[in-house]
Parts: sequence; structure tokens; C-alpha cells
Amino acid sequence: MGFQCGTNFASCHAIVIISAVSLVTINSESLLVSNLKKPANSTSDCSFLVIADWGGNEDSPYTTPDEVYVAKQMGVIGSTIGANFILALGDNFYTYGVKDADDKRFQETFENVFTADSLQVPWYVLAGNHDWYGNVTGEIAYTEKSSRWNFPTNYYSLNFSIPGTNDSLIILMLDTVILAGNSYDELNIPPSGPEEIAAAEKQWTWIKDQLEATRNEKYVLVAGHYPVWSIAEHGPTDLLVSQLRPLLEKYRVNSYLCGHDHNLQHIREVNGTVEYFVVGAAHVIDGSVKHMNSVPKGSLRYHYANPKGMGAFSYFEVWSDGIQVTFADGIAGKDLYSALIKPRIF
Repeated sequence: MGFQCGTNFASCHAIVIISAVSLVTINSESLLVSNLKKPANSTSDCSFLVIADWGGNEDSPYTTPDEVYVAKQMGVIGSTIGANFILALGDNFYTYGVKDADDKRFQETFENVFTADSLQVPWYVLAGNHDWYGNVTGEIAYTEKSSRWNFPTNYYSLNFSIPGTNDSLIILMLDTVILAGNSYDELNIPPSGPEEIAAAEKQWTWIKDQLEATRNEKYVLVAGHYPVWSIAEHGPTDLLVSQLRPLLEKYRVNSYLCGHDHNLQHIREVNGTVEYFVVGAAHVIDGSVKHMNSVPKGSLRYHYANPKGMGAFSYFEVWSDGIQVTFADGIAGKDLYSALIKPRIF
């Protein structure tokens, strides 16, 4: 399916292509906003918000202070930029996901928290490891019960037309738990490989087919829950480094977006073309830099893990000449850092 981004919710339409399956810290003060300007001669109007690891608490009040602050500032910035949609990149409900589509957590952690008018736009959702502790099928089924929750199947493709151009923004929404296996955080056990090999292979085939089919598009973003690269507590996901990263580089994907580690990061390999963004800070901030030496030397461009910031999120503004990515904190919606995603070079 395909969508057109516009200046408001009513003018944002989309196409979703789905495929079903069975079941040393960096001183952030020295890296504040890079003051990037909108690309010259831009005529497009498409913008969206991104959060991950936002899923509240399993006990009353079913939220965290960081989540509440982030929701408020997302509403402010969403209104300012005219956000057309929101990406929610997993760990949607802590700690054990949901029981079914009627679980009260949908109201207590989602509907009753993200209440701003500007957030009543389509939310495109994927699953994280904590969602897989519960019933992912229940999260998918909630799509039929909510006017904004869109989770059609475990992995799917979004195709947005950029107004005023002949260009499209393609976003591949992956299920990295199916690809790499589950992560058991409480036991400090990282993903060790897919639990259903056939399901993982089916998704790998779909990813390759999608990347091949969109190789001539100006903007292709890939999103998942687990990071490829990360300096923080969980660090790189070995299987994604060995199998997904080569595909991202081969097809010159613009960016990979993820969560899992509870902070903000921007990583780009010195000789690489892919911009890696970790945006997992909407539940609580974790200052760990346990894997600082596990990413390619010189690749870390930005890291933010200030617990006084009351969470964080990101917003993306798309033009024909570039996509500006901005990290913002939850306490005041302050812009922390900006980076520019350039169009693909063919």
C-alpha cells in the first residue's frame, strides 16, 4: 500500500505491503544541535515522530514519568512540524507485553497517555523482545480496535509519496526478534539466533525482495527493535551485524532506526553509507556505555543518556533534498542534536 504525506492527518495516505508469518561517555553538552538548515529549494512536506522502548510499567499507574513527559513533548513538536505519522519501534508494553487485544494496557499505557491532538495520526508499530514475552498477535489484533494503531502483521512495508515531487519514502518495518531470537534482559541473555528458522528465513527473503524492488527509490529506511550497532548496555546484535548490515550497505539504505538500548545514538561507519539511529529513550534513560569498544572505531557521532532529560524521542522532516533527523528531550522538548540523511546515490 502507498501513502501521501501532507500537511495534516486528513491528507496523509499510505500503502502498506504486508507479509504475514506464524507466530567513556560522550559529553552531550559539546554535541548540541548541529544547526542544520532545511535543504535548499525544498518543496516537500512530510514529517514524522519516532519512539521506542516506551511501554510504561506493568503495575499502576502503568506509565513511567519519562513516558508521560515524552508524550507531552511529542504532542507539542508533533503540532509544530505537522507530523503525519508516528513510528513505534517495540517494547510497547513492559514488562510482559499484553494478554490479548482487549488488554487494559492499551488504554492505560497508550490511548490515555498520548492524548494530544497532533498524536491522533497513524501509529505504525513493530514488536520488541518485551512484546514477545506476551502476545504479539494481540497487539496485531488491536489494529481493528483503534483508529490510529497500525500493526498489520509482524513485518511490513510503508510507501509514502512526498508531495510536490515524484519521490517516495519507503520504510521497512522488521521483526528483529523473529530474525535474531529473543533477548532475556533480566538474565542478561542476548539474542542467540532465531527460535523458528523457517520464519526467520521467510523474513530474510522478504527483506531482500523489498530492498531489490526499491533500489531506485531516493529514500529507503529500515526499522527494527534490536540495534545493529550500539555502544550501550545491550550493544550490537551479532546476527544483525553479520546478516542485515551487509544488505543495508549493499543497497545503500539511507538509515536504520531502532531501540532496545535506552538512550539516543547516532552511528555511521567511517567508510559506510548507512546512518544508524538508536531512539530507545521513551521509557527510562540508561547511561551504560558497556559496549563503547564494540562499534567500529570512529563511528559514534552522538550519544545522549541524561536521566534529568526525562526521556527522549526523535522527529524526522523529509524534503526532496534530504531528511533532517532531530533528537529531542522529554522535559522541555529541547532539540539536542540534528543530523542530515542524504538521498541515495545511484
